[in-house]
Amino acid sequence: MMALLKSVRDRLDAMGDQPAAKPTHERKIFEERNDERSYAKLPICDPKEENRYGRKIDLIDLTENKLPKNRSMYINENPAVGCNPNRNKQHGFHFTADNCIGCHACEAACSEKNDNPAHISFRSVGYVEGGSYPAYQRMNISMACNHCDDPVCLKGCPTRAYTKHVEYGAVLQDPETCFGCGYCTWVCPYNAPQLDPIQGRVSKCNMCVDRLEEGLKPACVSACLGNALNFGVIEEMPENRDQIEAQIPGFPDPSITNPNIRFQQTRSMPNEMTRTDSMPIKYHKEDDGNFVSVVDEKEGKEQFFNLKRLSSRENPLVIFTLATQAVIGAFMTMFLSSLFGIEVLAPLSEGLTPIFALIVMIAIQAGVLVLSTLHLGKPLRFYRGFNNLKHSPLSREALGIAMFFAGLCGYTFLTAVNMMLESGFVSLLATLSGLFACVSGIVGLYFMHCIYRVKARPFWNHWQVLTSFYGTMFSLGSVFLGVFFLAGSDSTLLSILAIMTAIGLTAEGLGLVAHARYLNTESGEGAAAHYIQSTTFGKTYLARNAMMITAVVLSIAALATGGLTATLFWSLAAVLTTAALLIGRALFYVLVIPTTMPGAFFWKNKGFEQHAKDIGLAAKVEAGVVADAH
Repeated sequence: MMALLKSVRDRLDAMGDQPAAKPTHERKIFEERNDERSYAKLPICDPKEENRYGRKIDLIDLTENKLPKNRSMYINENPAVGCNPNRNKQHGFHFTADNCIGCHACEAACSEKNDNPAHISFRSVGYVEGGSYPAYQRMNISMACNHCDDPVCLKGCPTRAYTKHVEYGAVLQDPETCFGCGYCTWVCPYNAPQLDPIQGRVSKCNMCVDRLEEGLKPACVSACLGNALNFGVIEEMPENRDQIEAQIPGFPDPSITNPNIRFQQTRSMPNEMTRTDSMPIKYHKEDDGNFVSVVDEKEGKEQFFNLKRLSSRENPLVIFTLATQAVIGAFMTMFLSSLFGIEVLAPLSEGLTPIFALIVMIAIQAGVLVLSTLHLGKPLRFYRGFNNLKHSPLSREALGIAMFFAGLCGYTFLTAVNMMLESGFVSLLATLSGLFACVSGIVGLYFMHCIYRVKARPFWNHWQVLTSFYGTMFSLGSVFLGVFFLAGSDSTLLSILAIMTAIGLTAEGLGLVAHARYLNTESGEGAAAHYIQSTTFGKTYLARNAMMITAVVLSIAALATGGLTATLFWSLAAVLTTAALLIGRALFYVLVIPTTMPGAFFWKNKGFEQHAKDIGLAAKVEAGVVADAH
């Protein structure tokens, strides 16, 4: 093996700036230029056996069926195979921050090769800065997909559009399989997958595997003017480098995905580095020399309502999650009261009103399922959402809610038939359908909560999401039942509904208190989101909390009184509950801050993007901001 490597090195040295030897195939995978320089060619080395995470660098050893080493990747349906002896080793990028001049040549080369529109960039250059004159310093960061050992995008994608290839360790994504849910953009800590709101699908860096097959480095590396970017087998130190570190100021915790990128940054940096984008995050140097993210109070301490900013692209998910939880809670209460013959809940199963209520539940659930489907970039591909049940919580949630909907429809139909036939067999089938719907609904809500337990979004990654979703099942479920059954019912049913409302709001409130305490003692993106919650949306946040507390008090007051007064108390509690939960769920989506890479003053800056949309600059294609969304 060593003799082969030495022979290849000698051949490359002898060729100088001439093109590398090509494998024998009918046509090239990537068309080279005749004057490709030596720095653009993949280096040949004798790799280590394991990387710093304890994972084997030779990916052939990790496959169960021991795939052949000369397997074709069928790039553009080309069956040719590259001749790199390290073709089946994990490759990765190396970024030398000391050398980056922020010229964006890597971005331009990447976008040119992949024919990206102005608003999509697989590689982006951001920066952090710190110090003061004359010791002011700025550090540029060029980042794309890191083709991780543990690609969370692959596990999260419900359509299985992602593949971790043995060849070069590339994590490739097929835009034609993607249906544009954007979940991979949630779970990736590096903002690598790019959701195109015009095309309605995701695409990302493909490691330029077509160039790798011809012995060339990725386009971004070849175009780098400052010799800041490099590429090769992971854990191999590039020529004229001193470090292969796993972190750099502004880079998220590598333990989330075990990324295949290494850094060098030898210049002394200030103890605090700030971001120039609108993200309220800065980076503080610890005693060990590593930088951690902390809150940057850019917006001051003043509190606002900002009700208009509660609206976001995720509005359909606000409605979908709240409505689904309400329907599941209402159905389970009706079904279990009938199944166990609970006397105080007899109005929920007597007469024609329950059938009418069930039909409305079906209509609501069908409507929000369609709404969630239209939220996709490619709605007609919705059926692909079940493709990754092995890994994706999104696939599991979709299946759970779909099964609940089927059970709900079956129970409603069989109950209506049984009212006419009074058949024991039909009654048994209805009971089985109801049990199926209950179990599916509970499981579906659990996996709905799992969707948001994302390490790359610390504000969501807390058990409060579980208490919120199941709490809403009780509180909004009781509101739904009250609309149909409270009129003309005795005070006992009102008491049960008031108890359900109080239990649901109390469970959610306890979760919110624990969440706030946790965020107040933490640093980083989660604490930054709580800072935005307490300032930019501070008055709205307090109003939501006040409405929840008032609704609990009114529910308890309804229990202590009777007659019209009790009905009035609970009705007011129901209105406040609905408003509080709607505001809270909107905040849930708007506030979250991902552990993403720093942007620039304009490029990859959420604040500038919003400004561009507000003033109409987004209408100009060259601005790189898209005004319309799918």
